[in-house]
Amino acid sequence: MKFVSTRGQTEPHAFAEAVRVGLAPDGGLFVPEALPDLSGEFESWEGLDYAGLCFEFFRRFATDIDEGELKALVEDAYSRFDHEDCAPLVSLDEKTSVLELFHGPTLAFKDFALQLLGNLYGRQVAQSGESINVLGATSGDTGAAAISGLLGKPGVNIFILYPDGRVSPLQERQMACTEASNVYPIAVTGSFDDAQAALKEVFGDAEFSQSVNLSAVNSINLARILAQCVYYLYAWLKLPRDAREKTTFVVPTGNFGNVLAGWLVSKMGMKVAGFRVATNRNDILDRFFRSGEYSIGDVAPSLAPSMDIQVASNFERFLYYMLGEDAGKTRQAMSEIKQNRSFACGDPEVLSSMSSSRMDDAEIKGTISSVYSKYGYVVDPHTACAFKGLEEFEHCVILATAHPAKFPETIEESIDRKSTHPSLEALKAREIGKYPLSPDEQSIKDFIVSKQQSYQE
Repeated sequence: MKFVSTRGQTEPHAFAEAVRVGLAPDGGLFVPEALPDLSGEFESWEGLDYAGLCFEFFRRFATDIDEGELKALVEDAYSRFDHEDCAPLVSLDEKTSVLELFHGPTLAFKDFALQLLGNLYGRQVAQSGESINVLGATSGDTGAAAISGLLGKPGVNIFILYPDGRVSPLQERQMACTEASNVYPIAVTGSFDDAQAALKEVFGDAEFSQSVNLSAVNSINLARILAQCVYYLYAWLKLPRDAREKTTFVVPTGNFGNVLAGWLVSKMGMKVAGFRVATNRNDILDRFFRSGEYSIGDVAPSLAPSMDIQVASNFERFLYYMLGEDAGKTRQAMSEIKQNRSFACGDPEVLSSMSSSRMDDAEIKGTISSVYSKYGYVVDPHTACAFKGLEEFEHCVILATAHPAKFPETIEESIDRKSTHPSLEALKAREIGKYPLSPDEQSIKDFIVSKQQSYQE
């Protein structure tokens, strides 16, 4: 299978090359040349363990990787999860289930993609004999998960931009307390959107990217989205057959990659009732699906910091499909967003493709309390955003995106109960090592070059 850019001005790439490049040279995002119809496979996939299902799914896309090698990479990626199901589906009541995506090494859903992506990068270095520099930006969980997936891998340096003071203290410690020589946590001034914009500018310089063998770890990377597709299928196949088409997936959403993955699986044959985009006070996506206006505002810090985003990168992939896979129209739309910080859409099909909701900080605390009171179940602030308006669904699966122990202050303030995890407690005794920088293209380039040179000496 080949992969093309949403902007249509890049030659088709094989899977491994698209993963290596990350952002397409024309500034677009890679998507499959054609989405496969997998509906005929679902019956035979029932009962597979998580790694087995992931392999069966990925071998339809990673056709340039030997299947035995791909299987080994996948099995290794999911061997470090602390639950035998990797993504257990927990029933709260007859209408509501929770898909727990926090059993990976860094206790967040990003582990599902980044443990595998780390292995793919390791394979790339081993095959080429050349070191690579991996660059990412994070609003919280991506950075820790990316670092975990690449920790200590020979020939790999990892640079993670994050907004200083705008991630939770434990999220920062997961990034900045590894003491690994190949990890560079970069604390930038401003918001996540500032960090993400700088990242895109760096990748936009094709000559620089090639000169330092730069690769992307954000959800702009194709492998991230494909890996996240798998847990939707895993959950869906665990549901009773008569409940599958009645189920709505409710997804806490910031950069739009998580919900996009599920939506793509539905385009590959997984029949569901729909998808709900659950936002915090940074509600650009909720406003879009309600009004058709994608209007970028200022980021407001919240109790759900991983969702403190106004520029959702994966919205471009969604637009590409909703515009009939027309790269020209997609380029025009993205140009309009860049120039005007807004995009208007009046197409009823687009606006009805997902429902949406919004939750402010007071509601988040109240929801953590009410969910605990009703079910005896503790949810983190991001997952709490998904518990709104559920009465309209016949059945729903809520994606629990992070372990509540990553946000102990908010949990204790909400339910007067401590939430801890041994791996997080161990971090508290370590010193934080971070690199303060301004979020501008040249500062980041200079920093990467300086560390790349020291790595090669």
